[in-house]
Formats: sequence, structure tokens, C-alpha cells
Amino acid sequence: MGGILYWIIITIVLADFIFGVWLQVLSIQASKSPIPKVLQGLYDEDKYARQQEYFRINHQMEFITSSLSTIITLAFFAFGGFAWLDSFSRGVAGSPVPTALCFFAVIYAANWLLSLPVGAYDTFVVEERFGFNKSTPKLFILDSLKEFILMAVLGGALISLCVWLYNLSPRWFWLIAWGAVTLFSLFFQYFYSELIVSLFNKQKPLEEGELRDAIESFASKAGFELENIYVMDASKRSTKANAYFTGFGKKKRVVLFDTLIEQLSTDEIVGVLAHEIGHYKHGHMWKGMVSAIVTNLLTFWLFSLVINNIHFAQAAGCSEPSFWVNMTVFSLLLSPLDLVLNVVSNIISRKHERQADAFAKKYGYGKPEASGLKMISSQALSNLTPHPVVVFVEHSHPTLAERVEFLEND
Repeated sequence: MGGILYWIIITIVLADFIFGVWLQVLSIQASKSPIPKVLQGLYDEDKYARQQEYFRINHQMEFITSSLSTIITLAFFAFGGFAWLDSFSRGVAGSPVPTALCFFAVIYAANWLLSLPVGAYDTFVVEERFGFNKSTPKLFILDSLKEFILMAVLGGALISLCVWLYNLSPRWFWLIAWGAVTLFSLFFQYFYSELIVSLFNKQKPLEEGELRDAIESFASKAGFELENIYVMDASKRSTKANAYFTGFGKKKRVVLFDTLIEQLSTDEIVGVLAHEIGHYKHGHMWKGMVSAIVTNLLTFWLFSLVINNIHFAQAAGCSEPSFWVNMTVFSLLLSPLDLVLNVVSNIISRKHERQADAFAKKYGYGKPEASGLKMISSQALSNLTPHPVVVFVEHSHPTLAERVEFLEND
């Protein structure tokens, strides 16, 4: 059975790679299509040529990255990499929790080291070439180290907790661990801006003036209690603009990138924020959280069925099952289900985006939001002609053309 699982995993890894390449090919073909009528004039001839070059280079990088990841994964299975790492971790640590930490720490550290040159090339060659990069080598290194430490601490804590709970109660581990992880996630959702964002960016309250007055006036008209409007110094890394809504209860806040304030008019910014407030008024955040919680429950339950399966360990070249090896094999076998769940999630997300657009339009900010979206997309050299299949599988938002056509029509 272990041998059959081995070939199933190899097939899944290869199929995932081939499917990704197929989507990339579709994207490249669609990128050469005529610009939709509703978006014509967004790029002049020179800028459109730059957009096409930027799009092509990003897809080349994506192909190289996914190819390397696939090759490394296949090599680990073919040459007993997981079996060696399992033996090494047991020898170094001994007891289950430290062994699991050692096993996943090596994988995470190797991944991090391999991603560094890719990230550096993307930031200081690609993004620099097209005028987006504002980061410095010092800031890039600091960001990378902070991300490494943050993920090591949080990931290590969660892994330690799950392994400890499994040893404490093997039968009900999946349910207890799911509850603990859910509480952990809700805590960080509540304090995200204060605990996570503040490690990388400064956030200061939006100053009194025309923009704040316009935002507060709309929020009052829409029946949205708004106490916290912050501006984030995104410009120290990139020229790209955005805004987002985070937190809930007393911790909810609107965050504007300083680049957004520089690039958009007051009405356009309020239009973009009207969309974000629309998400809140429709309860999309809570629906997303409930969906994630239910998905996690299903995942924990499925994992509990195979956590001690010897065939899973044998598929990775190991002689005995363990939490860490079986979890690794399980995550790879789960990828087809993940794909299906992601497609369903994106279908729901696109529906929510349309509802949020309708909310902004209802309050008279349809055209300003459309204008703001076009400006953001133009400044970011966004692709205006994504392939319908790629949109269906990967996109959490409707196409820009679809959104602008809806928002601009009375």
C-alpha cells in the first residue's frame, strides 16, 4: 500500500505542476486579446507594451519557482529525503514535540533560504525595472528576518501545541486541536494590525481635513460606526496602492496606503472604502471566518484518520508512522481537495465582491470607485484580459472590466 501511495503522491505533484503550467499558458494567450471596450484608453501604446513585458516576466518567474519546487519535492521522495530528515530529527531531539519542531524547522529554513534570492531578484530587478520598488537592501533583509522569526515562532507554537495535544489525547486530538487553532486564529484576527502589521509598517491616524471629513460623512450615512482611520507607510517598499479593512468589534479599522492617498482623488478613495465597508455591512468577514473554521475542522478530522497510518510513512520512505511525516504526506495528498475548496471559495469571494461593489454604487460611489480601480490597476500595470478559466480557478475578484462596467452603468 505504501508503494501505491508513493505513486499517487508523485502523480498529484506532477499533475498540480502541469495544471499550473496550463493555466499560465492560458493567461499568456489571453493577455494578447484586445482590451475590453470599457477599459480602452487606460494604457497608451508605450505603457501597454510595458504592461505586457511586466506580465510576461512575472509569469516566467512563476514558472521557474514552481518548477524548482516540484523538482525538489520529487527529489525528496525519490532519494529518501524525508526518511533521512525523520531519522536526523529523532536523533537530535528524541521526544515527539522537539522532534516535530526539528523536522519542520529544517524544511521551513530550507524553503526560506531558497526563496530569498527569488524575492531579492523580484524586488531589486523586476520591480525596480518597472519603477515599483522603493525598498532598500537593508529593509529587505530586515523584512525577511522578521518574517522568518514570526513564522518560526507562530508556526513552532502551533506545531508544538498540536503534537502535545495528540500525545495527551490521541482519540480527540483533532477536535481539541481544531478548537485551539480556531481561538489562536481569532486572537490574531482581532489584534492583526497591532501585533503583525506594526512589525513591518507604521500606522498613524488620518489627519483632520477634507479626506477624513468625506470618509466620516459617508460612514455616518451608511450607518457604519467608524472610529479608526489609519494611514500606512506602504511607500517605503512599493509605489503600488491599496486599502483594507481589518479587525472586528472595537478593534475594527480602515487602513489606507499612503500611496493610495497620493494617487487617488478624495471621491475615488471614498469609493474604494465604500466597497470595503460594503464587505462589513454584508457580513463577508464573518462568513469567511466561519467557512475557514469549518474547512479547518474537516482537515483536522481527515488528518486524524491517517495520523498513525504506516502506509503514509512508507510512502515517504520511513519505517514507522509519526505526526510530522504523516502530516507532510497528508498535506500533499490533500492538494486536489484544496484545489476544489479554493475554487469554491473564489466563486463565493467573487459574489461577495459584487455585493460590495453594489453597496458602493447604492450610495452614489459607483463611478468614483470605478475610476479609483482603474487608476490602481493602471499604476500597477495589471493584466486587463485574464482568461475566463484562470478567473474561475484562481481569482477572488471579478475582472476589472466586469466591475467597471457594472459600477459605471446607471
